[in-house]
Amino acid sequence: MSTKTKFKRLTKYIKNKVLSMSTDDYRKATQFAGGSFDQDFQIPDLIGQTEILSEEHREKLCSHLPARAEGYSWSLVFSTSLHGFSLNSLYRKMHKLESPILIVIQDTENNVFGALTSCSLHVSDHFYGTGESLLYKFNPHFKVFHWSGENLYFIKGNPESLAIGAGDGKFGLWLDGDLNQGRSQHCSTYSNEPLAPEEDFVIKTLECWAFV
Repeated sequence: MSTKTKFKRLTKYIKNKVLSMSTDDYRKATQFAGGSFDQDFQIPDLIGQTEILSEEHREKLCSHLPARAEGYSWSLVFSTSLHGFSLNSLYRKMHKLESPILIVIQDTENNVFGALTSCSLHVSDHFYGTGESLLYKFNPHFKVFHWSGENLYFIKGNPESLAIGAGDGKFGLWLDGDLNQGRSQHCSTYSNEPLAPEEDFVIKTLECWAFV
């Protein structure tokens, strides 16, 4: 493995710790800076059937997982094909689940995009989550949008909608309660591009994966 690749992985490791750990834990984490990073990322095993994710999708997403999700199998916890087009059903499937969640969406134009949330999705009066959360898209090229540091509007859910990233009345990813209509706009949380070619999109399939 090249020095450049090792440095990239070290930088990612430390960044994840900064976003998700206390100051004391971060200081301990940086003590590993001289350690070995020779172990290659492996494409994760899937527990459950996907209608969206190719091997290439999984390989690209693997390098952007938070450290606490690396090395785990991906377990399908919700799919519109299996559980119906209902946001409330999605919340119920994640009740008491303690894991980051990978949301994968394929729209009716076959664009693939989504989000990684730092925790399971639930109804809340306030925004929740941490800077481990991110947005991503595959079309026309793979791009990841990490936390910009501008605000803490990571995740907010209610029975009528789910929002990931916000600012100035716009949402990085917004889904309606029927998991039918969605919207993606530039938002300050992630300083992202819209994830789909058009801001408004129609969901063909949605899957949520946990790391177990």
